[in-house]
Amino acid sequence: MSKLMIAAVVALAAGPALAHSGAHLHPHDGAHWLSVVAALAVLALAGGVALARARK
Repeated sequence: MSKLMIAAVVALAAGPALAHSGAHLHPHDGAHWLSVVAALAVLALAGGVALARARK
């Protein structure tokens, strides 16, 4: 991975932390649905992989 790519990833990851004063990296009130959607996406992906392997 090039140094430019690493710098871009670090800059993007630090953006939300720099948006507010103080150090906090938690979802804001009302954004807890993002965790649920992410968990459902992982379950759907795992189900798709399981179905694909079962059909082989």
